[in-house]
Amino acid sequence: MNPKVILLLSGKRKCGKDYLTDQLKNLIGDKCEIVTISKPIKSHWAKEKNLDLKDLLSDSAYKETYRLEMIKWSDEIRQKDYGYFCRAACENATLKPIWIVSDIRRKTDVKWFKETYGDIIRIIRLTADEETRKERGFVFQDSVDNVTSECDLDDYTQWDLVIDNGKDREPLQKQLASVLSLMPAGLA
Repeated sequence: MNPKVILLLSGKRKCGKDYLTDQLKNLIGDKCEIVTISKPIKSHWAKEKNLDLKDLLSDSAYKETYRLEMIKWSDEIRQKDYGYFCRAACENATLKPIWIVSDIRRKTDVKWFKETYGDIIRIIRLTADEETRKERGFVFQDSVDNVTSECDLDDYTQWDLVIDNGKDREPLQKQLASVLSLMPAGLA
């Protein structure tokens, strides 16, 4: 069974993408698969450098040590094939009715999903003010926070939903309800 809806989540570091994704997964349950574009990147990096994949996949300081190198390497791959990591992530995904892609970072990611899956795509942007992000552990890193992997979607405007997840955020239940409203009736 192919997915019936694919939610693409985008947002800056420490805006709450992983938290919202986990809450959606808890709410939706077994009908949902979390797909991460970063997993094939981090899997390769873990093998290449003999690193702990679990720590690279987590929201930890460990992955920050390798982030810049991973970005540079993955950008080189994307120059040859912009859909490489999106395709790899989807090839390893369990076929469930709902996919949540928790780490959309580039216009080419959106392009690939639209070209591949068409009108079942829903694109969601999470925002948070810098003060809130800092409270969550965000520290600006030159060559990480001001490059394509963090900034390419800053001027993107075709969101199906924008959620303010900063200090003026709606309660979590309202945020979840707004995401669920993007799904076909009876799916969630």
